[in-house]
Amino acid sequence: MKQLSIFLVLIMAALYAGAQDDYRSDEVETIFSRNKSNGGYGAFSIGYSQIDGRDALITGARGAFIFDHSFAIGLGGYGFVNNLDYDSYVGDNPEERFMLAGGYGGIFLEPIIAGTKPVHVSFPILVGMGGIALVENNGWGWEWDIDPYHPGHEYDHDLFFVFEPAVELEFNLTRFFRTSAYASYRFTSDIDLYDTEQDVLRGFNFGMTFKFGKF
Repeated sequence: MKQLSIFLVLIMAALYAGAQDDYRSDEVETIFSRNKSNGGYGAFSIGYSQIDGRDALITGARGAFIFDHSFAIGLGGYGFVNNLDYDSYVGDNPEERFMLAGGYGGIFLEPIIAGTKPVHVSFPILVGMGGIALVENNGWGWEWDIDPYHPGHEYDHDLFFVFEPAVELEFNLTRFFRTSAYASYRFTSDIDLYDTEQDVLRGFNFGMTFKFGKF
């Protein structure tokens, strides 16, 4: 009887140990689980858009904290300038030529699908505000009598709210470096500038983003 009792105790102990191993292997993951892998990155981007029917350069930077390869949150900012030959005649002087320039930024949220795979997608969403100005274009200081760091005076300006969802096709090149091709659409509040459409900033962007960090 004593031997049977010992045998049963050993079986119970083995079953308990096995159950504990199974529980650990199938443990439910939580926000504060030790198995989570968090990181962060800094990035810069360069892109193309059309602003007021003319080619525009978009450059930007952002930084984010990544939760378990699947969600990032951070801050981002972008600057833009449209074609240096931007035509907008002010008053009765057709020789005055102007361009649109400005920037915007805010908080962004980035769901990431299959972030550990070599090729995957993410969906950054930027929400914030910015400013735009109608600026005199005098050739960006290429004339000898113009300060090369001050391309011209501001003629008019306005502030706006911005909402910009995007999709990125991302490539894991190394453990600490990724690059992606992106497309986004910029929604803004109405713009109030002289001789400029209210929806002048609404439109698609296309470009590349380069990320450095712990993913």
